[in-house]
Amino acid sequence: MIMHKNSFRTLLTHPLSLASLFTSFALMSGCATTPARSAKPLLYPNATFNKMGQAAAEAQVNACMAKAEAAGLSPMAQNNSVAQGAAAGGALSAVAGIVGGLVSGRNLEGSLAQGVAGAAVGGAVGATSGAMRPTQANPLYRNFVQRCISEQGLESIGWN
Repeated sequence: MIMHKNSFRTLLTHPLSLASLFTSFALMSGCATTPARSAKPLLYPNATFNKMGQAAAEAQVNACMAKAEAAGLSPMAQNNSVAQGAAAGGALSAVAGIVGGLVSGRNLEGSLAQGVAGAAVGGAVGATSGAMRPTQANPLYRNFVQRCISEQGLESIGWN
């Protein structure tokens, strides 16, 4: 990427480039931070299940899921993949841009401009890769729900 001497100032002061950068980053972050709801446990039709019926068993499962959430557990593991990916991508690209500029013989201002541009591109790429990571189920939440339903006499054979 060829950057002119005033590119650094232009990048930081041009309202359209900054606005588009922040808007695209916010859109990517917003889409990826909405976790999907966890699956429900599949119940084995044991004697308790047969005695209470499917509707009552499902109500017990829903009550146990509500208890788990009331205890502060989330169905999905809490990690912000977008922010982690953006930070890592931006930092690595900024360092690579600055070092690349210094090695190629540019002055410090040109190297910093190249580093800022690299950080913007790396942050966007890192955020996108973080957004594409699958959301993981929270094992503590699932264990809580399974123990709760087992205390009701129901048996879980897995989650769907």
